[in-house]
Amino acid sequence: MAVRRRQRLGPGGGRALLAAVLLCLCCRAAAERVRYSIPEELGRGSLVGPLARDLGLSAGELPARKLQVTSAGKKQLKYFTVNEENGNLYVNERLDREEMCGESATCSVSFEALVHNPLNVFHVEVAIEDMNDNSPSFSKAALNLEIGELIPPGARFPLEMARDKDVGRNSLLTYQLTSNPSFSLRPELVLAKALDREEAAFHELVLRASDGGDPARTGTARIHVTVLDANDNAPVFSQAEYTVRVPEDVPVGSVLITVTATDADEGQYGHIIYSLKKEEDTAIFHLDSENGAITLLRSLDFEEGDSYELELQARDGGGLFDTAKVLITVTDINDNVPEILVRSALSEVSEDAPPGTVVALLHVQDRDSGANGEKSYEDYYRVVTARELDREQVSEYNVTVRAADGGSPPLQSSAVLALRVLDVNDNAPVFAQERYSARLAENNAAGALVLTVRASDADWGQNARVRYRLSEGRVRGAPLSSYVSVQAETGALYALRSFDYEQVRELELWVRAEDGGAPALSSNVSVRLLIVDENDNAPQVLYPPAAPAASLSSGAGWSGVELAPRSSEPGALVAKVVAVDADAGQNAWLSYELAKATEPGLFRVGLHSGEVRTARFPLARDAARHSLVVLVKDHGRPALSATATLSVVLAESVAELLAELGSAADAAAPGEPAGSLTRWLVLAVAAVSCLFLAFLLLLLALRLRRWRREQLLAASSGALRGVPVSHFVGIDGVRAFLQSYSHEVSLTADSRKSQLRFSGASCCDTLPARRFPTSPLDMSFNSRFVVSISSAYLLYFIVKK
Repeated sequence: MAVRRRQRLGPGGGRALLAAVLLCLCCRAAAERVRYSIPEELGRGSLVGPLARDLGLSAGELPARKLQVTSAGKKQLKYFTVNEENGNLYVNERLDREEMCGESATCSVSFEALVHNPLNVFHVEVAIEDMNDNSPSFSKAALNLEIGELIPPGARFPLEMARDKDVGRNSLLTYQLTSNPSFSLRPELVLAKALDREEAAFHELVLRASDGGDPARTGTARIHVTVLDANDNAPVFSQAEYTVRVPEDVPVGSVLITVTATDADEGQYGHIIYSLKKEEDTAIFHLDSENGAITLLRSLDFEEGDSYELELQARDGGGLFDTAKVLITVTDINDNVPEILVRSALSEVSEDAPPGTVVALLHVQDRDSGANGEKSYEDYYRVVTARELDREQVSEYNVTVRAADGGSPPLQSSAVLALRVLDVNDNAPVFAQERYSARLAENNAAGALVLTVRASDADWGQNARVRYRLSEGRVRGAPLSSYVSVQAETGALYALRSFDYEQVRELELWVRAEDGGAPALSSNVSVRLLIVDENDNAPQVLYPPAAPAASLSSGAGWSGVELAPRSSEPGALVAKVVAVDADAGQNAWLSYELAKATEPGLFRVGLHSGEVRTARFPLARDAARHSLVVLVKDHGRPALSATATLSVVLAESVAELLAELGSAADAAAPGEPAGSLTRWLVLAVAAVSCLFLAFLLLLLALRLRRWRREQLLAASSGALRGVPVSHFVGIDGVRAFLQSYSHEVSLTADSRKSQLRFSGASCCDTLPARRFPTSPLDMSFNSRFVVSISSAYLLYFIVKK
């Protein structure tokens, strides 16, 4: 049955020790002692004792506390093992006390029991009790003695003692000698009576040694005694006991001491031979048999043995001898560095661990003694955190622990503790830019990549995994998510629909980056998306309006007809083509050119104004009706264009206008009688003439009154003179006149800004119209001409109806 003994520190000492370890980096850990006693020769698997129970641990605590045994030397751990399930201590290898402890009176194995959560260490000692498993034995099966015949009775002869590897009672030896009247046995062989070589020159004795075991074990040796001639003086040492002190670093081969012995005899009986009695001493020391010098055969180690006791024998040639002892004391030198043993260490610690967190448990020992070292199985130290950790600043630590002894010079050693800091989600994602902007051409394909936002997180692992999403918003009444989307993993922003610059010119949105921590941290960034215009809108002609296909084919209605007098000078304004472009910038810059004309050299078009003017004087041979095709182009790439078709009629007098109108009416209604048409024309002319005479006087009076003022306002007075006569002929002509000259006075097609703006002047790239005289007569003529044209319009209206 194993015997157990447990020692604990007092409560006051424990609290004091706990306070000490919390206030310093390296602090001593308390230890408890548990002692067991078992007999040797126990087989593998034999129970030593319930270690967990003796340490105060229940079976339910064992998985969490992780009970394990550890030691400075691996040799001790091979003998015992602890069961992780029940916490019992078992024999791991057959125990042989003699192999483990030699001839030491006591034999024990010491090691530490280590538990976690919280970390603690206990000192465990297992005493090995001796069993009587070894018989006494002599180093030699036969002993040879030479005894002179003149040696008197009572002389003692040392015999080699038997050795028993057991200890205590099991090694207590008793000796027996076969019956022989000449010899008796005490601790040495004693001559009982004088020998007579002539009676017996040899004696054969059997020496039996028995130990104190139960049952006792025995060993035997034969003693062969040769009787010699007389030698009546034995050697005598100069000292019964010699002492010497040597340092452990004394060189091999050094003479430690020289012993001397003298013999009063001469010759063979006076020649002394020195020897060591114990054979094991010859492995370390050498005794010169002739001069008694003791030299060192191998290096001494204070940690292995601090003293040696040598038994010497001086024997003369006659067999007489003397014995003496040499006590050799080995003194320590500082030849061992301190040893740092890591009993337990954490490889990982969370960055939010509070200061004072234990990360390692260390044990420091030094095989030297005194000031040269420190020997203690109870001196444990805790390595703790001194402040808060930050993985983003330092993710790994290599903590170097150094231990130095007090020798001269001091020796030191170090151990490195590798510690990785575990991440805590304490950093929000940070975008690479404070704000993002991108340009996207309109008419993009759905799903087109717009840009990629990037955010990084200083944390690690899942805490640094960033996901992106859009913040809520609306564009033109629709959810923002119907316009764009962001890829959660990459931050890529995609357009979900094709954008139209004319509807949406820019988007302002927010992208949120969120990490994978718990709780998650996030940050936002502003993204501005500018829609870039493309040339996807052709110019739109506002004037002249497009005529229906049927009207154009029949020529009825004179839709889009522009009229000009044959007396027009070069540069006279005939018509103005007005066009706009829904695009912006260069894509909306418009230019005009004459693509087709009945008489190519008669008319020209302003490049940027769209004004159709005469390029030369109309000739008599020029046809009355002209068809002009004006090409309107923007400056996009590729350029888009539109065409406007103008019909210009050259008429110098009312009769020509009526003739032209009549031919147009005939073409429009070929089945109607010509006489009916003539009557309506005569009536219309008569009515108009009466109206003309009535208004003529009134107009002359008004014009004379304003004549002076109109001299100063020549530009205003010429506003009607530049109007082509053709604008007053036909319904479409009147509409064209109102549209064209309302534009002329108030609008200009400045296509470079895609707007119509107010202006009172024509574009500079056309020749200015000739200034007409502003006399009252001219004014009255113009007035008559206006009334005449109005009458012609009325006449034409009657004919049409």
